[in-house]
Amino acid sequence: MKKFVLATTCALGAAVLAPLALAQAPAPAPAAPAAPDCPAQASAKKLAGAALNSFLKKCERDAATASCNTAAAEKKLAGAAKSSFTKKCVKDATEKKPQ
Repeated sequence: MKKFVLATTCALGAAVLAPLALAQAPAPAPAAPAAPDCPAQASAKKLAGAALNSFLKKCERDAATASCNTAAAEKKLAGAAKSSFTKKCVKDATEKKPQ
């Protein structure tokens, strides 16, 4: 009888708590934004060498900033929370992954 009561209690607890846990699951992190047409813009400007690298880096950072600002607005962040979120988001989106 004790096993039946324990099993029933566990099943009811799981049935009640599972939807609550799913409702509070964190939103997925913003995907690294694909730099829209940074290479195409660079080739149109006929950039090469250091100028090309600098342009691509800035272009990707600007695209990431726009994407992260949109994500911060969706989360209704403001002030220091928005600044911190955006800074981390841009860093995560633009840092090079080891291959």
